[in-house]
Amino acid sequence: MASITQLIRRFLERPGSIDLVSFERTVTAAGAEEDRLKDLTELPKPSVDDLVAFCAVMRETARRTLDLRPYDVQLVGMLAMLSGNVAEMATGEGKTLSGAMAAAGYALQGKRVHVISVNDYLAQRDAEWMGPLYEALGVSVGWIGQTSTPDERRAAYAKDVTYGSVSEIGFDVLRDRTRVDTADLVVPAPDVALVDEADSVLVDEARVPLVLAGATDPGDAVPEMAALVRQLVRGYHYELDDQARNVHLTTKGIDTVEQALEVNLYDSPGTLTEVNLALHAHALLTKDVDYIVRDGKVHLINPSRGRVALLQRWPDGLQAAVEAKEALPPSETGEILDSITVQGLITRYPQKCGMTGTAVAVGDQLREFYDLKVAVIPPNRPCVRVDAPDRLFEYRMDKDRALVEEIVEVHATGRPILVGTLDVAESERLSLTLSGRGLECVVLNAKNDAEEASIIARAGELGVITVSTQMAGRGTDIRLGEGVEELGGLYVIGSGRHSSSRLDDQLRGRAGRQGDPGGSVFFVSGEDDLITHYVADEYARGVPDHTLVGHAQRVAEGVDMEIHRNTWRYTRLLEQHRSQVLDLRDKVLHGRSAGQALASASTERWSSLGETVEEETLHEAARQIVLFHLDRSWADHLAYLAELREGIHLRALGRLSPIDEFNKEAKPAYERMLAEIESRSIETFETATITPDGLDHEEAGVKRPTATWTYLVQDNPFGTEWERILNRLVTKVRRR
Repeated sequence: MASITQLIRRFLERPGSIDLVSFERTVTAAGAEEDRLKDLTELPKPSVDDLVAFCAVMRETARRTLDLRPYDVQLVGMLAMLSGNVAEMATGEGKTLSGAMAAAGYALQGKRVHVISVNDYLAQRDAEWMGPLYEALGVSVGWIGQTSTPDERRAAYAKDVTYGSVSEIGFDVLRDRTRVDTADLVVPAPDVALVDEADSVLVDEARVPLVLAGATDPGDAVPEMAALVRQLVRGYHYELDDQARNVHLTTKGIDTVEQALEVNLYDSPGTLTEVNLALHAHALLTKDVDYIVRDGKVHLINPSRGRVALLQRWPDGLQAAVEAKEALPPSETGEILDSITVQGLITRYPQKCGMTGTAVAVGDQLREFYDLKVAVIPPNRPCVRVDAPDRLFEYRMDKDRALVEEIVEVHATGRPILVGTLDVAESERLSLTLSGRGLECVVLNAKNDAEEASIIARAGELGVITVSTQMAGRGTDIRLGEGVEELGGLYVIGSGRHSSSRLDDQLRGRAGRQGDPGGSVFFVSGEDDLITHYVADEYARGVPDHTLVGHAQRVAEGVDMEIHRNTWRYTRLLEQHRSQVLDLRDKVLHGRSAGQALASASTERWSSLGETVEEETLHEAARQIVLFHLDRSWADHLAYLAELREGIHLRALGRLSPIDEFNKEAKPAYERMLAEIESRSIETFETATITPDGLDHEEAGVKRPTATWTYLVQDNPFGTEWERILNRLVTKVRRR
């Protein structure tokens, strides 16, 4: 019978309201088959047409191949995913096995499955770990990573189940969109996406654009600008807003910069932009918090996981400004040939499901943006972790001192401690402080993320102190060492509340695995960014109370939700255009539509060439011409829309809706693009040299970039120039 909580959730249609009763009945019935199947030498082939038999065979197959007998709740999680839901399963409950069984279930229906993870390590680990299970079921499995060659990728995608990180799969999709030969295609048509760490991929990474670029050039930031803004003084030459997200020159600052550069800034838009970018890099981006410098390069830090964000960069101007700030050579930049957001990538799949330890908190976003519901799977054993109330302080210094004393006191008992910090700089400061107190600790942050899995796995051993940035090491179990259970299990300490309660829950969830004892506590001060950024107007010094902290998190979560929603509003029309362009491109790539169109538009030219050139050669030349102009025009269209969006917010000052204005201009621009593809293709075909050997690409002006490269664009953390202007206006109005 459904619990009262489940009934209430279902009645309210809240996230986590999926009724598990039918799944639980199926699993209970499957349990009656367990002893019979154990006696069989050869198991029957499983089929999802009979879910009871399917669950029973899956359980016995996992036991035989992996020495893992799935708990009932793991089978319930599998069924939830096979029904197209996101399964919320607590840390340590065996999501990897549940996901593999669900993926096999889809594959046995004849569907191609991509198991999408947050990084290459987890993709390879899980594919290899679950390999014997898949093999016994007659399901082929492969994986891809950053070092995979095109042939290796093609082979992996040919498998029934393919594991890969979201970025690598996205980059393969982008590269395929520029192929001019069907033999070079890598990624098959999308079918089923099973997303691991679904909240991280579908929400935290949703807005991140994956980019394919070509025709690379060095960045163009001016080192002198970095040196100039370094001399400016906060409060005198420039000011920050209350949330430290915007910075602007004061009148004195403008005078100082103009005198140093001998220009009038507002008569020199290019120079003004360079100054603003340098000032943002100097005042608003902090080394070891927002980025680290390693191997002579700037590496962004993922704000939701505390890890190095591999291949990510800010928009080119800001990226180059940070590099100039750190006196590093500018990295290559290039014209964007195509891009896709993580959300756009996932929505390509006709069927979607996923798993994570924290889904209910983002259930509204999963439903709004992906039409996914959350099924909350109960733990195999009740959680007995003790979550203590937050320790609250007025000043950060007092908080830090108390946190260290707590570590010293608990460590004296031998109990293992995992400290979650909010950034790299804090983790290293804490490490130095503990070292000064004679305590050794293992530091896991964005600077040594390659070792994170092995480090985090040992965090539950007797006497170990692990200091970790946010959720580094997520996806790896922490097992308790000998004698630790008697001491109360792993003790998790948060050095501050995150901007999302979900991230706090993820940190807490590292303790209390599978009914293990454990504990958690967070230390919070009135000077923490969560308070100063989101509820500064409501906080009047003194020790903040629990209500204020909770309110600050809800405000932060609301801001993030609105940013996500706003980003999707802008990209929705673009995704529609992209879908139509891809349909057109596929017809050109796989058929003779290009030749037929050019033969109809340039009848005499086609007939004349046909006297000396074979028909198939003509069709191939036509295909190359149209594909080039289609890709060229699409890149131009993307650049135009990016420029349009950068300035569209100014229209809000005229009481116009920026979104409506953007769409109003984007639609005719798209129609112009289609017309240009046709006219440019005809013009090239009329003048190009086409011989029996084929098209002379360089002479015809349809030569493609000699190299392409991929990266992810981290959203400009400060918004567009006009967004910043509007924010300052809103702040002034509120103060009045």
